[in-house]
Amino acid sequence: MDDDGRVTVMTGLSAEEAIWSHPLVARLLRLCRRLQRSDRLRPWLADAFLVVAVLLVFGLPDLLQHGDHQPSGDRVNALPLGLAVSVQLGLALPLLWRRRYPVPVFAVVAAVFTAQWSADVWLHTDVTLFLALYSVVRNGPLRRLPWVGAATAAALVPAVVQVSVVVSPLVALFFLCSAATAAAALGLAVRIGTAYLGALRERAARLEVERDQRSRLAAAAERTRVAREMHDIIGHNLAVIIGLADGGSYAAAASPQRGQEALRLIAGTGRQALDELRRMLGVLREEPSRIGELSPQGPELSPQPGVADLDALCARVRAAGPTVTYRTVGDLDALDRSHQLTVYRIAQEALTNSLKHAGTDTRAQLTVAVAGTGEAPQVRIRVEDSGRPDDTTGRVGTEPRNNEGQGIAGMRERAALYDGWVTAAGRPGGGWVVEAVLNPAQMAVAAS
Repeated sequence: MDDDGRVTVMTGLSAEEAIWSHPLVARLLRLCRRLQRSDRLRPWLADAFLVVAVLLVFGLPDLLQHGDHQPSGDRVNALPLGLAVSVQLGLALPLLWRRRYPVPVFAVVAAVFTAQWSADVWLHTDVTLFLALYSVVRNGPLRRLPWVGAATAAALVPAVVQVSVVVSPLVALFFLCSAATAAAALGLAVRIGTAYLGALRERAARLEVERDQRSRLAAAAERTRVAREMHDIIGHNLAVIIGLADGGSYAAAASPQRGQEALRLIAGTGRQALDELRRMLGVLREEPSRIGELSPQGPELSPQPGVADLDALCARVRAAGPTVTYRTVGDLDALDRSHQLTVYRIAQEALTNSLKHAGTDTRAQLTVAVAGTGEAPQVRIRVEDSGRPDDTTGRVGTEPRNNEGQGIAGMRERAALYDGWVTAAGRPGGGWVVEAVLNPAQMAVAAS
């Protein structure tokens, strides 16, 4: 499009916006909203106003002309004044119940209408037939509409016959049927529009509920993730510190130099735990808009640990006393960052449990094996320890499942993210074995 074309489009949009922002249109919209609100709160008031308006606009002129000489075809004088008033009330008063009982109201109005025209009496209040038809289409059951349409056509036959002395029957039939069709079409349009707006409001409410549910689920998932990370960070470092403190207390009397070395390791492990905790809390506490206000570079962040940090993990556990052997099979560097973090955390928790339950004199072996290639390689992590030296029966896995700590549950949650599983059981002769498998489907693919 050229510049002129773009200017034309922008001008059209500006004109449309100007129409809706016009003061007169804005006042009309406010008036419509007030009327709708009042109609919802007091529907009987609107129905009463409709009856009064029909009687004043259509019924009063007929009564004022009663007794005067009427032109040919105007037969209101065929009835006494009291009976004429009664017929007008019979046509208008049923509209008070047109919302609650639309079909009975239409039946009463159609009966009075048919009797009136059969007696060759012409009244302007006959417009109530079309109002009753609108009410049936707007508020009544849809399965009754064919019968209502047939009743309307039958009620219009006497009117067409009586006015044939003034106009052609075809012309009278055309205009009367057009009025009835317009009333039914208006009622159907309002009914569809109201149903559509109701569906939109219901959908908006449902979307709001779903949004709140998603927010709560996301918050719960985030709390679980943070709790898992905090458990892994604090639990592991505290277990190492406790192991170092226990070993240092025994070594301090015999060898002060070893006691000093244990204290240095405790201080280093504590600082590392404090740094990791401070970084995590800093990211959680700072709002995105405020990140970087305290320092130009924002909060101090570091990459999450991966398989390259397993050597340092084994060294920290080894410094607390246990003998740790680390063995790998396959290409660990081919794993993506999320796989590496899961492998690291599972190995960390398993070694921490060995240190806490088997003590500082245990022998632990960590094996990480990677099989397969592609986006989802199969990973197996196995940690086994020899148990305490005085433990000859072993922990045979007889503890109830609900007595498992947060560590086992956290490992299972991490493995479940990759359709994997975690098993923990005692070894014959003493000790404990923890085995985790990630992406087990890859194993079946490789086997086939």
